[in-house]
Amino acid sequence: MPTHVVLLPVKPPARGKSRLSELTDPVRRRLAEAFALDTAQACLDATSVGAVLAVTDDAGFSADLTALGCVAIPDGVSDDLNGTLVQAAAEAARRWPDLVPVALTGDLPALRAADLDAALSAVPAGRPAYVSDAEGVGTTLYTAAVREFSPRFGDGSRAAHDDAGALPVAGSLATLRRDVDALGDLRAAIALGLGPRTAAVVADLDLP
Repeated sequence: MPTHVVLLPVKPPARGKSRLSELTDPVRRRLAEAFALDTAQACLDATSVGAVLAVTDDAGFSADLTALGCVAIPDGVSDDLNGTLVQAAAEAARRWPDLVPVALTGDLPALRAADLDAALSAVPAGRPAYVSDAEGVGTTLYTAAVREFSPRFGDGSRAAHDDAGALPVAGSLATLRRDVDALGDLRAAIALGLGPRTAAVVADLDLP
């Protein structure tokens, strides 16, 4: 039985993954697109997920996400990820009032549905919760009932979520914790096993 609706903010791929500076602009764009699509597909495959609400201002990429099975809406809060997510949670509550919103970063190219299901099943009932990234500094997932939904993504977000009273979700959850900002992160994701779209892009690369 689905319990959650995923909120997936997607920066226009042309502006995404700027920290992969060793790669050309076209390659970074292809990777940003592939990361988001593989993340979305894993979410759609999770039994605990009833819908994926993607938020992006890239109209062309919005069509790609919709073709995959997501519902896509424009970003009504520019340059404020947490504001975007709060607005998306309100929209999700209107469309799917029985599902709990869960925000997920769009750069989890190794994500497996089983890890997402495991994390969501471990969330304490009625409490805001989060999953920290592999480095233990950032956050890849945040969930709370819509009335308490107050994400703190950004620099040092794990500590910010702790300070706000959200509870960390325990467990290995390796593919859910492995976000990709730099080449070292990408190599770590490759070791876990990439989603098909990212794997296809990486296969064409001679990574430095």
